[in-house]
Amino acid sequence: MLENEITEQIIGAAIKVHKTLGPGLLESAYESCLYYELVQTGLFVERQKAIPLIYAEVKLDCGYRADLVIERKVIVEVKSVEALNEIHLMQTLTHLKLSDVRVGLLINFNVIRLMAGLRRVANSFQEAT
Repeated sequence: MLENEITEQIIGAAIKVHKTLGPGLLESAYESCLYYELVQTGLFVERQKAIPLIYAEVKLDCGYRADLVIERKVIVEVKSVEALNEIHLMQTLTHLKLSDVRVGLLINFNVIRLMAGLRRVANSFQEAT
């Protein structure tokens, strides 16, 4: 399955979760519900996936975690904040780089319309396959 097909399914599931719950809850609630919806579609989903940091050929466990990794091809970072800002984008980019994944979705559920809180992020440091 291609990244675009996966992201379409993720966005559809996120919209369903947002329509059901609305804004104002904790990130963990949205993450749990989005995980449930994605698993129901038959996608392979890893939750709170550890991302090691490799520095000077040393693998360090620094506690970095991706909220959701879908089909080992898309990372989803779930937020419930007043507004997405540059640090949220940089966090997602860092997770993409460290995990060698090409595409990420940064989703802020604390908005009136979910599409207003959605950012697609591309890992420009990895070559396309």
